[in-house]
Amino acid sequence: MKIIELTLYTNEISNQLKFYSSILGFKIIEESTSSFSVQVGHSKLTFKESEKSFIYHYCFLIPSNKLNESIEWLNKRVAIISYENGRVIEPASKEWNADSVYFLDPAGNILEFIVRYDLNNFNHSKSFDLSQILCVNEIGMPSKNLKKINRILVKKLGSKLWTGNLERFGANGTQDGLFLLVNYNTKRNWFPTDLVPAPSPFHGVFESNGLNHQLSYDKEEIVTHSKGLESCKHTD
Repeated sequence: MKIIELTLYTNEISNQLKFYSSILGFKIIEESTSSFSVQVGHSKLTFKESEKSFIYHYCFLIPSNKLNESIEWLNKRVAIISYENGRVIEPASKEWNADSVYFLDPAGNILEFIVRYDLNNFNHSKSFDLSQILCVNEIGMPSKNLKKINRILVKKLGSKLWTGNLERFGANGTQDGLFLLVNYNTKRNWFPTDLVPAPSPFHGVFESNGLNHQLSYDKEEIVTHSKGLESCKHTD
C-alpha cells in the first residue's frame, strides 16, 4: 500500500505552516487562508484549519542507510524525543525490522523518521536532505473496534493485517504504507510519548493492489469514495 494523499486537521494552521515551510523547509505546493499542502516524496500532505485540536501520529519513510544523517539534520531544527541516557533510537523489533526517531510538531502531532531495512532502499548519492524523504509511510487510526476497522480495510482496499493483533495494536497494509490500528481502551499512549490515542479525522488517497482508493476516517467510521459513484459509509 502507498499513501498518495493525506489530509489532516489542525487549529494551529499558521504555526503548522511555519513549521513545515520555515523550520523543516518543505516547499508549499498549495496554499489558501485555511489550508496548505507540501509534497513529501510521492505523498501529498495537506493541513486544513479546524476549530478543534486533533493529535495524529504519522511518519516519513527515509532510505535505509540515512537514519544517522537524518538525526544530525533534525537536531538542527527540532527537539528529538530521547530515552534513557539521551538515546534517540529505539532498537528494532524482529517483526518490524525498522528503526525510528520521533519528534513533535507545533500542534502536538507525533512525527517519525523511519528506516525499514527489508525495503533495501539505500541512497548513496549525497548527504541527507528533504529530497530523500520518500513518502508519508504511516497514519494512526485509533478505534475501540479494531476488528471492524480491519475488516473494512480488507474488504474495500484489499489490504491485509501486516503485523500485530486486533485487540491492542496492529498495522494494516505493507511496509510501503500502513494504517496503525490502535485500540485506545487497551493501549493508553502513543509510543514514545504519554499522549493518548484518539480517533482524529483524516482523509486521503491510498494505493492498494494497483488501484487508488479515496478514504475518509471520522468518528471511528470509514467512508470510501469511487469515481463516478456515491460515497459509501461502512459500519460493519
